[in-house]
Amino acid sequence: MHQSLSKTMILLAVIFMDLLTGMEFDLFVPSFAQLQTHFNLSPFWVEALLSSNFIGYGLSLAFIGGLADKYGRKPIILAGLCIFIVGSMFCVYPYSYHFLLAGRFLQGLGIAAPSILSFLLIADVYPIKEQQFLMGILNGSLNIAVAISPVIGSFLTLYFGWQANFIALLSLGIISLGMTILFIPFYQLSNTDADLSSSGYVTIIKSWPLMLLIAHILFIIIPYWIFVGMAPLLYIKDLGVNLSHFGYYQGVLALVFAIGSILFGLLIKNTEFNQKKLLTFSLQILIISLFILVFVTAINSSNPLVITLAFLPFIISQIIPCVILYPLSLNFLPHVKARVSAIIQGAKLILTAIGLQIAGYVYTGTFQSIGVIVIFFIVIAAITLYLVINNRALMDANK
Repeated sequence: MHQSLSKTMILLAVIFMDLLTGMEFDLFVPSFAQLQTHFNLSPFWVEALLSSNFIGYGLSLAFIGGLADKYGRKPIILAGLCIFIVGSMFCVYPYSYHFLLAGRFLQGLGIAAPSILSFLLIADVYPIKEQQFLMGILNGSLNIAVAISPVIGSFLTLYFGWQANFIALLSLGIISLGMTILFIPFYQLSNTDADLSSSGYVTIIKSWPLMLLIAHILFIIIPYWIFVGMAPLLYIKDLGVNLSHFGYYQGVLALVFAIGSILFGLLIKNTEFNQKKLLTFSLQILIISLFILVFVTAINSSNPLVITLAFLPFIISQIIPCVILYPLSLNFLPHVKARVSAIIQGAKLILTAIGLQIAGYVYTGTFQSIGVIVIFFIVIAAITLYLVINNRALMDANK
């Protein structure tokens, strides 16, 4: 009974870390329009609030994976949450735009630890099939938070101003810190002799199947983050969507992914499944979504509902690969799983930051300039998924 309660509290603490990770991005983006007006910013410098966050996150790659593989997960997560809380304090009442930018950098530097390591608290204990089930549940929980974050962020901005979003993030960071202290145990890893040099990363880079798997995970995720990063400027500033309605347009995409992930996780929990056939089915949906987005981009639709609906097939195509392949990537080389997670999470944000800055630079006030960039990444996602499906080492990894 005590052991069951302990596992439940660990899972709950992980869910709160994932909620913080999801909300750290989506909660404050509805305030972009207010921030642009308040600080008199160009679209480029508005997007820099995301990019500085991503850069801070990316810099953490140099040490978080290695430290977590050597010293364990809990102390690194605690340090990250403390840095995040300090950064959030910077953001609540910034003296200038540059002070806010620094706060966003510290938030990114700190959020990296719980983002990279939270699922490892599950992966260190459970077999891979159970991990895939829990991945579906955690993806669902995370994306329910992502779905409601723009709604909450919109109303907080509308009624209390843009600072309210950062106060909410600060509060959630403090709660996550408390739950980590109380419920996450210190535990000994089997590879305590792991060094902190770059050798672990070299091992990963030399593994072609693992690098292919990581590449697909990155390119199937990045188009969504580029879209939601640009959506506030497109929907609110140029398509005339009311701030109180904006959250629904953005939130429905995350909600569909959340519900799909939970249902898929429950489906595979107690049944045998052919991962190659499931991934092939996802590839077919991905190709259909690509044609739909090409059409909507070509006609340069200015209807926010049409644009949102055009993205739904792509969101659906992400569900199976994200649930099946992320745990597979962590277990392919188990002795460096924290570094694999660090590479995936950090590279995702670095590539997204580059994509967002390009999108902000070429943005013309229409969906077309965003759609072209998103389509480019989806094409690469389709190619890499095809290669993953046809890689025997990866398809046999679960057997």
